[in-house]
Amino acid sequence: MTAGYCWPWSDARKDGSLVPDVTVGDWARPWNSKSDRRIGDAPPAPLWATEDGGFHQVGCVYTAQGFEYDWNGVILGPDLVWREGRFTTIRAANRDPDFKNHNRIPDARFDKLVRNVYKVLLTRGMVGTVVYSTDEQTRNALREIVDDSREGRVP
Repeated sequence: MTAGYCWPWSDARKDGSLVPDVTVGDWARPWNSKSDRRIGDAPPAPLWATEDGGFHQVGCVYTAQGFEYDWNGVILGPDLVWREGRFTTIRAANRDPDFKNHNRIPDARFDKLVRNVYKVLLTRGMVGTVVYSTDEQTRNALREIVDDSREGRVP
């Protein structure tokens, strides 16, 4: 499972456990480990998607790139929502420190970068991808888009 970078990414606790930063309602999981070494049950960052222990973590774009797996899950965070008939990016909802600087990354560039993040995440599944949005309006739009495509209509 992967997600857009819309939640904090805490360092491992002193006991070696990962903090469940990615929360959706009552559901919570930690990001993949930041470390290049195993931390508790968590595999090293480059191996989170292929080694035991990684299944209960959420991967980000930086560790998902280059991986392909049969089934993929993607959480669309509040940085990419459906508004007025199209996807819109929300900078304030994004937690990626590389995207925060308005001077270095203007809004138009931020929009392209966030869309590219989700493009990478959404294309990792070889058999299929399950998508969930944290935003209700976006979930409704996704259902409508899927229903329309099943009926041969392109939104």
